[in-house]
Amino acid sequence: MKHTDAQQGQASLFLEVCSLNEEPRLPLHTSIVLFLLSYSECKSFKVYLVFTKPASSQSLKSQLPESLDVCDVQLEDLPQLVRGCRLPAVLDETGMLCRAGLAVVLRHIINKTTDADPSRNDVLALLGFKKTCLKACAEVSKWTRLCEIGVPSAVEKHLQNHQYQQLPLSILTLEQRLAEPVKVHNDDKIRRQKLQQQRQKEKNQSPEGQGNADSDTQAGQSPQVCDGLELKAALAKLSVDSVPTLTTRENSEIRKVKTTDLPPLEHVFAEGLYFTLTDVVLLPCIYQYLSSLQAHAASTLHKLPHLLRWYSRVQEVPGVLRAAKDCGMTLCIPEAPPSNLQGQSAEDHPTIQLEQEQQEMATQLPFVGGPRPTMTKLKENGIEAVFAPHPCPDWTLPWDNLPEAINPTEGKMSNIRAVRKRQQLNNLVAMVTELARPGYTVVDFCSGSGHVGIVLAHTLPDCQVILIENKEESLVRAQSRSAELGLKNIGFIQANLDYFTGPFHIGVALHACGVATDMVMEHCIQAGAAFVISPCCYGFVPNAIKFSFPRSKRFQETLTYKEHMILCRFADQTAVQLPPERRLIGKHCMGLVDLDRSWAAKTHGYSVRVMTMEPESCSPKNNMLVGRWLQKSGLEDGASQVEAPVCN
Repeated sequence: MKHTDAQQGQASLFLEVCSLNEEPRLPLHTSIVLFLLSYSECKSFKVYLVFTKPASSQSLKSQLPESLDVCDVQLEDLPQLVRGCRLPAVLDETGMLCRAGLAVVLRHIINKTTDADPSRNDVLALLGFKKTCLKACAEVSKWTRLCEIGVPSAVEKHLQNHQYQQLPLSILTLEQRLAEPVKVHNDDKIRRQKLQQQRQKEKNQSPEGQGNADSDTQAGQSPQVCDGLELKAALAKLSVDSVPTLTTRENSEIRKVKTTDLPPLEHVFAEGLYFTLTDVVLLPCIYQYLSSLQAHAASTLHKLPHLLRWYSRVQEVPGVLRAAKDCGMTLCIPEAPPSNLQGQSAEDHPTIQLEQEQQEMATQLPFVGGPRPTMTKLKENGIEAVFAPHPCPDWTLPWDNLPEAINPTEGKMSNIRAVRKRQQLNNLVAMVTELARPGYTVVDFCSGSGHVGIVLAHTLPDCQVILIENKEESLVRAQSRSAELGLKNIGFIQANLDYFTGPFHIGVALHACGVATDMVMEHCIQAGAAFVISPCCYGFVPNAIKFSFPRSKRFQETLTYKEHMILCRFADQTAVQLPPERRLIGKHCMGLVDLDRSWAAKTHGYSVRVMTMEPESCSPKNNMLVGRWLQKSGLEDGASQVEAPVCN
């Protein structure tokens, strides 16, 4: 296929097709995207089903919404930017901006739908309060990781391995989440209404209140509706005419009740009271999972009462049944056999066991201490922070002769901050320039609005530069600046780091926050690429989901995880407002954390230098890690450094 839709002004949506017993099938991520396209009635994309081997989508026709314009394409025929990403992915009309990953693509579909039809408030509401639903990347958000990766992966594995009796941990975690009280913005008003209805119900059930109960029912307020205030509020927001909205104000007695004494709200949907994008993601997954259990292990359904309740509530949302039928899903309410939990041990009921394990973890005493004992312990074991000399401390870009769009002065950036930003760019560009060769691909990870990547694309016209950033607003600004400069050797990917899989030669990141530094290093190591990274926000390292700390063998043999976290926490104590002694300790802790990172990379055959950017005043986070793959293995932690490059 020759990809020409970019020139025709239509965005292209690429969805994966896998195979089972040599027959094509749709993975859950693809089914989820198709369901949202049908639910939102979005027609803004040309849809391509991507096959890894010659096949046809004819056998999948029952799962493809009839309204979609769908074509088949082979993996090797994908555009270059898309080929370097995990699917699903969207390539914009210019062919230079790719959005990849489930949550990113789904949010983009919602935005395109509402742009084309601003009256679709029901679709816009899927983004949730302040439009943040599934916006946090899976690398740092346990909730996004559970919904975007955990549940779909667990269901896929369940369908392949047919493990019916053992409930996946992701499903149990979701079940427990649905059992917890809801915390939503401005829930105080709804909780007072719930208290008022509870007291009214108690009054109606008393002998003297029977007459009032009959009159209320005749007035159109059934006891069932009054019992389900949460569902009533949820459906009212979805504009269900048959469910009246609450207009009466609570009496003074209810208004005087303390917030802590108000009844909790129960989950209606995955994130609380309202139907959001999270429910869209979970529905195709839970549909396949429950259908499998119903057919092969119906006796286990009683272990998931809250999930079954959620599943029935979702089907009451207008448009869900239509969209599900359009995608070949026949929704129904599975019947769970009655079961009594009394007399069962924790091992017999996994949800109880999960709660007990989490309570045990929560009761562990926190580690309390300062950095000095930890640094002394390292020193006693021959480990001290050592900074390599900067190979070209006076190197600078010709800022006065560069186009205005390259200078980091856009937006609200002050002149003082712009000067420091240029100094930071001098350091990174100098190192990348020494490593780069004609034809290289350079990836600017966590690129923001493109300060590093755009300078590199302008400075290295013989190299291809790719900017990767999770925040759409930042990447759109970077694309606008690039267009103003007329750069042709640049591409943009909106995605989490895990969704980029393409080959590259150099990875660069300016102030990669917390675990993002470790993720960039891991990407570079897997690709055998050099890296130039300036870490930031060391205290955010504990939020890591996929890494264990310390990273290197020598640090693991010397420090516990909690002692390493002390170093990370105090590595952030480098702000100019702090006393000089404390800043010095912070700088030393920064050096130790990055030394641990560098030694971990050296076990993969890398030579890594930890140095300080020049001038040091350019940033409180002025460390820089420069690594090159020596194509050797088995180097010991703390191996000797190679000679520093000589900047021209």
